Amino acid sequence: MFQQMYPSINHKYSFELNKDFNFSAAHYIPSEDAGKCMRTHGHTYFVNLTIVGDELDHNGFLVNFSELKQLVHGQFDHHLLNDLPAFEGTSPSTEIVAQTVYEMVQEHLDQRDNQPKCAQVFVRETPTSYVRYIAKEFRHG
Repeated sequence: MFQQMYPSINHKYSFELNKDFNFSAAHYIPSEDAGKCMRTHGHTYFVNLTIVGDELDHNGFLVNFSELKQLVHGQFDHHLLNDLPAFEGTSPSTEIVAQTVYEMVQEHLDQRDNQPKCAQVFVRETPTSYVRYIAKEFRHG
């Protein structure tokens, strides 16, 4: 995995965890004006999660790194995203993938006693294209 610097999030929390991982998946955008993206094609998606919080769990973790990877990688790796329930009724564009990852991760974090927050999700679809999804409470303005 390449080293990448991500845009930082301003927050009030004591701890900030960043987890990088990737998954391989295919998708298509079911719309006439999507051009070549209408055809099924694949990517190796690179993902960075930014998790913040003030309290650690009994292991001294904000959240276990491997738990975060499994949560997303386990759902999406080597799948056609369009066929997954997470994308039912929507188009799995990179923007929607980033938002969906955020929703999955935050729902999981909400079940933890120490209540960490997912501040941002960064999804790189190609070496030159990425999307950054910022949780509402961390947006400026």
